[in-house]
Amino acid sequence: MMTDPIADMLARIRNACQVHHKTVEVPASKMKLAIAKILKEEGYIEDFRFIPEGPQGKIEITLKYDEQKRPVIAGMKKVSKPGRRIYVKKEDLPQVLGGFGIAIISTSQGIMTDKEARKRGIGGEVICEVW
Repeated sequence: MMTDPIADMLARIRNACQVHHKTVEVPASKMKLAIAKILKEEGYIEDFRFIPEGPQGKIEITLKYDEQKRPVIAGMKKVSKPGRRIYVKKEDLPQVLGGFGIAIISTSQGIMTDKEARKRGIGGEVICEVW
């Protein structure tokens, strides 16, 4: 049984990047689709698509590499875990690598980056950091 599906998604992406796979599949959920959308908007992945298969479907993520065949995603870290949720106020939103990375925040207005949450003036649960 999987206790943290988001951590599983991040681990699958991280592992696929390390072995230079073109795509990676993860079981779908609304939160995972929102995270994939943010990763695409911020330029960390090439694309993603929902595949309606089985009871919940899958998300196929197309990974992105630079000219030297290095993955665009240098690192990913799950911040809030099932046993220890991390919530921050708008003043305490994290800055990943001095603004070179992003933090993905789950807020009352949906899932967004730390920059977007800062602009809207809201805090929330820090899901993960990507750089």
